[in-house]
Amino acid sequence: MSSASEPRNIVLTGLQWGDEGKGKVVDVLACRSRLVVRFQGGNNAGHTLVVDGRQLILHVVPSGILNAGVSCVIGNGVVVDPEVLIIELDALAARGVDLSGERLILSDQAHVIMPYHRTLDACRESALGGKKIGTTKKGIGPTYEDKVARRGVRVCDLLDERALAERLYAVLPEKNRQLVDWYGDAAHTVDELLSWARPLAERLRPHVRDSVGHLHAANAAGQAILFEGAQGTFLDVDHGTYPFVTSSNTVAGQACAGTGVGPTDIHAVVGIAKAYTTRVGAGPFPTELDDALGAHIRDIGHEYGATTGRPRRCGWFDAALVRHAVRLNGTTHLALTKLDVLSGLETLQIGLGYEDSDAPPAGAEALMAARPRYETVPGWQEDIRQCRTWDSLPPTCRAYVERIEVLVGLPVGLVSVGPGREEIIVRSPLFRLADT
Repeated sequence: MSSASEPRNIVLTGLQWGDEGKGKVVDVLACRSRLVVRFQGGNNAGHTLVVDGRQLILHVVPSGILNAGVSCVIGNGVVVDPEVLIIELDALAARGVDLSGERLILSDQAHVIMPYHRTLDACRESALGGKKIGTTKKGIGPTYEDKVARRGVRVCDLLDERALAERLYAVLPEKNRQLVDWYGDAAHTVDELLSWARPLAERLRPHVRDSVGHLHAANAAGQAILFEGAQGTFLDVDHGTYPFVTSSNTVAGQACAGTGVGPTDIHAVVGIAKAYTTRVGAGPFPTELDDALGAHIRDIGHEYGATTGRPRRCGWFDAALVRHAVRLNGTTHLALTKLDVLSGLETLQIGLGYEDSDAPPAGAEALMAARPRYETVPGWQEDIRQCRTWDSLPPTCRAYVERIEVLVGLPVGLVSVGPGREEIIVRSPLFRLADT
């Protein structure tokens, strides 16, 4: 748990295009938190944890669930596929994770990913042909679309069959018209969807409650809350590389709207960045290495999507991109992950900015055309996975991190040197493990 001198309520966000290693840092910070809350996105995000040599990938359940005594909350800003959530609950139970009582809470206001959302997502992406956005086809976008259009199904509706039937009778004619007339797919019936929902609702019912009231009660009691973001800053629907973005706001400000906790109750924002850059799917990527070196980083870093298995595009660290993300999120603390992946390279490059600008341009076409300006720095040959103190890192490795600090404008408080929970170097008390 946090001490009186440390920030109590913390938002954690990714500063690049997702896949920055947020799950591991959430796992570290959960040791000092009483609650861990997901506030946006859905099962299009995957957070990978490695504990005691065993890997666990979570898509909906907050990453803090492996910390005993932590209450995990799926907030109102998340869109939930009940089938996927139940699969995760079963996998956690098989590992002996206690999910009873307040260990896992699902907001009654969260929106539900329905079967027709998944079908529409896949149909739309296929219809785009060579202009695909790169969606995971999980139904995320169509669900958020219905939420904004006031025709969505919420968890409270899922648990009330009469309310669910009313919602389906209202929205299904339009959905079926799109599926059948536009895409040549099969129509859904109300009875079919009620039959699909009934067992799922009963499985989830013990976890569903007023999450906003739960969080406010915990906050009033002085309990530390960790707000866990999904994806990364530049997949934000407003601030990302639009239209190659996700369908939700991924920046730290969304933690308030996605949970019902006010901005005055947020005390710190932790930003996570990889020591290099990756992105999945289509879209601009100025510092991409579309060559053998990029493939080397992908292989060493095991850069394949936790949700889709797709190979990630890899490139050099883009300091201009991360510097802008720090500003967008109001980042107060910085964690740098996967530094070990760069071991063995003779030289490294850091993106300083672009030929015509020090900040990423707003338009996707402009960013695609942007030519980065680089600074070349020495690499290191040593294996750093056994390092546990700052001074034990090779001098050129420390110099690389220090240069990133200068360019980004924040000190690095945690350095990850391997996938395991213990493979970290702590430089700020905020990241101190409970038993250290």
